[in-house]
Amino acid sequence: MRIEAIDMFWIRMPLVGEFRISRGAVRERHILLLRVRSEGACGWGEAAADRLPLYTYESTGTCWHIIEEFLGPELLAADLPEQGAALAVAESMRRWPWHPMAKAAVEEAVWDLEARRRGVPVHRLYAGERPVRARIEVGISLGIQREFAVLRAQIEDALRQGYRRIKLKIQPGHDVDVVERVRAEFGDIPLMVDANCAYGAEDLEHLRRLDAFGLEMIEQPFEHDELELHARLQGSIATPLCLDESARTPALTARALAMGAARVINVKCARLGGRSYGVAVHDLCVQQGVPVWCGGMLEAGVGRLHNVAIASLPGFRLANDLSASRRYWHEDIIEPPVEIDERGTVAVPTGEGIGAEVVEERIRARLVRERTLTRARARS
Repeated sequence: MRIEAIDMFWIRMPLVGEFRISRGAVRERHILLLRVRSEGACGWGEAAADRLPLYTYESTGTCWHIIEEFLGPELLAADLPEQGAALAVAESMRRWPWHPMAKAAVEEAVWDLEARRRGVPVHRLYAGERPVRARIEVGISLGIQREFAVLRAQIEDALRQGYRRIKLKIQPGHDVDVVERVRAEFGDIPLMVDANCAYGAEDLEHLRRLDAFGLEMIEQPFEHDELELHARLQGSIATPLCLDESARTPALTARALAMGAARVINVKCARLGGRSYGVAVHDLCVQQGVPVWCGGMLEAGVGRLHNVAIASLPGFRLANDLSASRRYWHEDIIEPPVEIDERGTVAVPTGEGIGAEVVEERIRARLVRERTLTRARARS
């Protein structure tokens, strides 16, 4: 198989409402979409990085640069196998040590293309011989709110919609007291907190206070390279710690688990560098009896559907951050949009590829920049 062209679309999508975490607030997302084309078929991928490098060093701009200058030309110059094309792409990109979100976008576009050419849903390619679920459980992530009344209303609405778990973003000065009020008002609802690396060694004793609230987990309290600090906290509390930013590769994830730094792993394929790495972390955790769940990066429909597909694997035993499209977008770029039912589950699409139509008119209505890379240019 040969990739004949790569279409790059940089779009800007306003969020339904502000989403605030410990590192800052997001009101709109700058998203890089990729469409790879081959012999009348196409596949879609989405770079999870945003305009500002708050989550990692990557941004929409760095992803554009790396794909335009390096990953795209390399893909266009390659001759890929008819079956296993995406795995071949993943293997070839191992030589690039950085820019996992850029690599993940390229790889997942080829996964979608390969699935469409073979006439199967993309989750079947991710799963291989593993069993898959027809529906997956979903939770909702709620940003930091200055007024508790706003947070209360958000939780009430999420519970009405059927979400299986509530995740609260926390930061120093907005943590124990907030969780205590939520427990007092809502009782024993499934609840977790996410710190996005906001705490340091001086906060160990304070964070131990969260152990009193029966949380499903505490996600990433310390910086990504503070595995020893995570292990110290995990060894002193009953609540499971979950690693997100620290689980950057399968090898680092294995090291963290061996150290006792966590009991749950958040699988974000964009952070890992591709869906093949996400499957590898899933398999590692299944072997060790460690539950995983799929985290979100405020993706539009393309990235969200790839996440739904990966979360159909059997090791994803906890509710995933895969909210309905309308949670974030006035109008998503896919049709039909992602919806949850009253039981808090999302159906895994059974159509070819990601299982939905990408509506190009909606992309062009939000377009900031576009570029098409072709095979002829890649060889020149």
